[in-house]
Amino acid sequence: TSVILNCSRQWGKSTICSLKALHVLMAEKDALAVVVSPSDRQSREFVRKTATFVRKLGFKVRGDGDNDVSLLLPNGSRLIGLPGKESTIRGFSSVSMLLIDEAAQVTDELYKAIRPMRVVSNGGIWMMSTPFGRRGFFWETWSAGGPEWTRIKVPATDCPRISPEVLAKEKAALGDRQYRQEYMCEFISDNHALFDEDLLRSLIRDDIPSL
Repeated sequence: TSVILNCSRQWGKSTICSLKALHVLMAEKDALAVVVSPSDRQSREFVRKTATFVRKLGFKVRGDGDNDVSLLLPNGSRLIGLPGKESTIRGFSSVSMLLIDEAAQVTDELYKAIRPMRVVSNGGIWMMSTPFGRRGFFWETWSAGGPEWTRIKVPATDCPRISPEVLAKEKAALGDRQYRQEYMCEFISDNHALFDEDLLRSLIRDDIPSL
């Protein structure tokens, strides 16, 4: 299964995906899930969240003994957290589930380097992020990734934990463009571009024959 989560800031996308990863690891013996984030700190936080749920299930939390950021379950399944460095991330194979946290901030080069990890196992890819402009694999997958991707969009207005009053203050503080990106899950064109992308698209006409 390939899933792309386009969610507001503070919606809880990492928590949801850590639960999904734990479900996959518990259901399959000796399974391997790998989470990749822009930074080592973010990958550690993802594994830490998953470890919290492991404790609630009554299992002892421990690493796999080989990887610094890892989680080993009683059935032999593992979760490994990796930083966003293409030069040091290779070497894993037969990945049952590949997770890309804050995917809009991960480079295209890194994405191309990690995709082969799950070709043998045909493992699923889950990428989750708040938009970060109309560029990169996250935007391209969302806009033209094909029917194999399940797309889920959750703006802040659909999150009961975030009040309308707080959102009004955020919009006033951030401005319309930034607010729409951070909280309404919109892919905003580059603010420094000479011409707005939406304006340029509106000028394109298909009813005029080409020369």
